[in-house]
Parts: sequence; structure tokens; C-alpha cells
Amino acid sequence: MSETPHIDIDYVAKLARLDMTEEEKSKLGAQLDDILGYFDKLNSVDVEGVEPMAHAHRVTNVWREGDQPDETYAPEILTGMAPDQRDNQVVVPKVVE
Repeated sequence: MSETPHIDIDYVAKLARLDMTEEEKSKLGAQLDDILGYFDKLNSVDVEGVEPMAHAHRVTNVWREGDQPDETYAPEILTGMAPDQRDNQVVVPKVVE
């Protein structure tokens, strides 16, 4: 794919801290060039007037009937059940050094 930019595999491998053989570099370089070629194909598609979307299907209502908010406990009740609380929040032991 001569029209796609070639990726410097040595540079990418160095950034990722990967030790690669020449065979692996050659194979990966060809695969990445194919991927860039596919992006060129996607860029050539006319999308004028196509509305951007976050889902392949139109989603109008993702809630089921039973998915309505129910009664909740007051924060004072919940923090009162906690062994330690501060500023209306539950204090838990530190787990990360």
C-alpha cells in the first residue's frame, strides 16, 4: 500500500519497550500498513448528512418498567450504620500504599 504512510516499527517498539525480532517487525509493519490503508478507505466514504451516533441501532428507551427509582435511605441512617464516618461519608481503611 504505497499511498499509506509507513510506520517506523523500531520507534513504536522502543516506545512500548518491546524486544522484537526482524521477522516480527516485518509482520507487524505489514499489518499496521494494512490497518492504515483501511482507515484511508473509511476516510473516502461520503458521510455528508449522516448524523453521528453512539449505537448501531436507534435506542429510544433503555429502561424497563421495573427500572424506576425506589425509596432510598437518608444519608444519616447509612452513615450511622458505618463504623466510621466523616462529612456525611463512610470512612474505609486505606487499601493502597
